[in-house]
Amino acid sequence: MKRFVVVCGCILQLQTMQAQEQLDSITVIGYIRSTMRLPEEQGTYLNSGKKTELIRLGYLNADISSKTGRQVFAKVPGVFVYDMDGAGNQVNIATRGLDPHRGWEFNMRKNGVMINSDMYGYPASHYSMPFESIERIELVRGTGSLQYGAQFGGMLNYVTKRPDSTGRFAFENITTTGSYRLFSTYNAVSGTIGKFRYYAYQYQKSREGYRREENTRSEAQQVALEYAPNRRFSVQLEWSRSAYTYKIPGALNDSMFAADPRMATRTRNYFNPDIHVPSVTMHWQVNADTRLQLTSSAVLGKRNSVLFDKPTNVMDTIQAATMQYNNRQVDIDRFNSYTTELRLLQHYRTGQQQHTLSAGIQYMNNHLHRTQQGKGTTGADFDLSLVNPLWGRDLHFKTNNLALFAENRFALFRGLTVTAGARIESGRTDMSGQIQYYPANKIPLSIQHRFPLLGAGIQYKINEQVQFYGGWSQSYRPMIFKDLVPASLYEQVDPDIKDAHGYNAEIGFRGSWNMFKWDVTAFLLRENNRFGTLAQTDAANNLVTYRTNIGDSRTKGLEMLIEANWRLSRNTALTLFTATSFMEARYLRAIVKNGGNNVEVTGNKVESAPDFTTRNGATIHTPLLSISLLHSYVSATFADALNTVTPPPATGAVGLVPAYGLLDLNSTLRICQQLSCKINVNNLLNKQYFTKRPLFYPGPGIWPSEGRNWSVSLVIKL
Repeated sequence: MKRFVVVCGCILQLQTMQAQEQLDSITVIGYIRSTMRLPEEQGTYLNSGKKTELIRLGYLNADISSKTGRQVFAKVPGVFVYDMDGAGNQVNIATRGLDPHRGWEFNMRKNGVMINSDMYGYPASHYSMPFESIERIELVRGTGSLQYGAQFGGMLNYVTKRPDSTGRFAFENITTTGSYRLFSTYNAVSGTIGKFRYYAYQYQKSREGYRREENTRSEAQQVALEYAPNRRFSVQLEWSRSAYTYKIPGALNDSMFAADPRMATRTRNYFNPDIHVPSVTMHWQVNADTRLQLTSSAVLGKRNSVLFDKPTNVMDTIQAATMQYNNRQVDIDRFNSYTTELRLLQHYRTGQQQHTLSAGIQYMNNHLHRTQQGKGTTGADFDLSLVNPLWGRDLHFKTNNLALFAENRFALFRGLTVTAGARIESGRTDMSGQIQYYPANKIPLSIQHRFPLLGAGIQYKINEQVQFYGGWSQSYRPMIFKDLVPASLYEQVDPDIKDAHGYNAEIGFRGSWNMFKWDVTAFLLRENNRFGTLAQTDAANNLVTYRTNIGDSRTKGLEMLIEANWRLSRNTALTLFTATSFMEARYLRAIVKNGGNNVEVTGNKVESAPDFTTRNGATIHTPLLSISLLHSYVSATFADALNTVTPPPATGAVGLVPAYGLLDLNSTLRICQQLSCKINVNNLLNKQYFTKRPLFYPGPGIWPSEGRNWSVSLVIKL
C-alpha cells in the first residue's frame, strides 16, 4: 500500500508500505489555493493571454453570509468595493477606475447566464443570489470582452454549487447568526437519479443593520434540473429568484457622520428589487474537436422604491399644517430582458499545430418600462400605492440587439500563442412615453447601436508554471436610461450625444515557483465620450443643463498579487499574500458644469478611483482549524470630477472620501466531514469610515460603512 500526505495542494510525502498499487489513505493537512487563474480553455470560452481569476468560496475564511467584498475578492488586486450597506444585499465592485454601482461595468452572469437587468437601459444587476449557493466566482478583465459583451470591466460569472453525483439525495444547511440580530438560513437538496440531476435551495435572511432605522428582509430560491442522456449531450433547466426589502436609513453630511455615524436621517425609505432568472442551456460535444452551447434566458421582475427623496439637510418631519409626513416618491422599473446565445468552440490543425476558434451569435430583446415620480403615501411602511394615478415619468425603453463574435487562438510554435478576435454589434433602442414636465417632441425616440470591436492577445509560456501575457481589446458603453432622461424642464439632452467607447490594454507576468505564486500586470484603460452635463443657455436665454459627452479619461496602473505558502510542520501550513494596485485615473480634455458655469477638469482625477489599494493577509492552516487575518487599505478618492476637497456643510454630497484601513479576523473550524463552523469578526478595530459619496441612489451624501460586527455560521452536510 501507499500513503500520501498532501500539503499546499501538492504531494509532499510518499511512504511505501507494501509493493502494491492500492491507495490506503490521503490526509490533507495543508492549504488548497482559494484563488487561481481560469484554465486557458473552458467550455466554449478561450482564456489564453487574458488576466483571469477564479475564486473558490469553499476554501475562503470569508464572511460569505454578508458578501463582504474586501474578503471575497481579497486576492484580486485592484478591486474597489463600494459598501452600500452591510447586509450583503448587493455586490458593488469595480476595477481599473470604473463605476462600482451594482457591478454595472461588468457583463454579469450566473452559470454563464446574463443577469444584468437591462444591458442598454439599466445594466446594474439587481438579482442578488446568496453566496452560500455559490461554488466559485470567475472574473475575466476587459481584454476578454469580445467573447462576452462590450463592457469595459469584462465578465464576472457566479457559478452555483453542483448536484451531488454520489447518491439520490444530499442535504446542506448553513445557518448564520450575528451582530444586529442577523439570522439567515440556507437549505439545499441535490442528487442524481439515473440520467437526471437536480439542485434546489431556499434561503431567508433578516438583519436590523448597523445604523438605526435600518433593516433588511431577503429571500432567494432556485430549482435546477439537468438531463444527460449520454456523455456528449446535456440540457439544463434553471429558475432562480431573489427578492429583498431594504429599509434605507438615509445619507449624512460630514458633521452628522462625525457626531454619530449610526444615526438615521430617514425612517420611511425603502428599496425592493424582486427578480426572476429562468434559463435553458444545452451542451453538445459534437466530437473531440467541436463543442456547441445554446443558452436562452431572461431577467424578469421589478425594481421598486418608495422614498422621501430630498437632500440630507432636508429633514423628514411631520408638517404642522396637516399633522402628517410629506408624500413620498414611488418609482417602479419593470424588466423584461431576453437573451439567446449560440456558441461554438472548434479545434483545427495546420501541420503540427492545433488552433482553436471560439465564435457565436447573441440576440437581445429588452423592454424596460420605467414609471417614476409617482405621488406616494404619507405613511411610514413599505407601500408602493399612489394617491394620484398619474406618473411624473412613464417611459418605455425597448432594445433589439444582434451581436456576432469570433476569437481565434493561433499556436505559432512551442509555448507561443496569439489570439485575434472581433465583435460586431447592431441594434436599436426606441424610447417612448411621456414626462409630465417636458415637451413630448423633445424626448429622444431612437438610438442606433452599430459598432465593430477588435482585439488581440499574446501568451508565451516559458514552462507550464511561468508565462508572459498581454492583450488589447476595444470596449463600449451605451447611453443608458439615466443618461437620456431629463431630470427637469431646464435639462436638455444633446441630440448628437454619442455612446462611450475606448479600449483595455495590459501586459503581465505570472507563474509559480516552489512556495511562491505571482501575477503582476500593467494596464491602460481609455474611455472616450464620457457622459456628463454642461451649462448652456436656450433660445430664450434661460440657463439649462445640457446632458452630453464631456470628454475622455485614461486610467493606467499596476496590479500585483504575490502569495507564499510554507509548511511549518507536518500538520500546519502558513499562507501570506499581498494583492496591491497602483492606479492613476485622470480626465483628458474634459469640461463639466459647475453651477451656471462650465469648468475645465482636464488632469483631474476620476471619481472613486483610488491611487493605491492593498489587501494583505496571513492564514494558518491545520486539518481542523484555519484562521485568517486580513488588512485592507484604500487611499483617498474624490466624489466628483471637479475634485472638490471640502464638502458642502449642508449635504456632504461631494468632497474628499478619506483613506481608510481595516482589519478582519476570519476562521473555519472543521469538526468532522459533515459539520463545520465559520466565525468572522469584521472591522476588528471598529474603524468609522465610508467608501463613496454617491450622487444618485441611494441619495447624495455620506453612507457610513459597518463598524465592528461578528457572525457565526454552522454548516451541516448530509
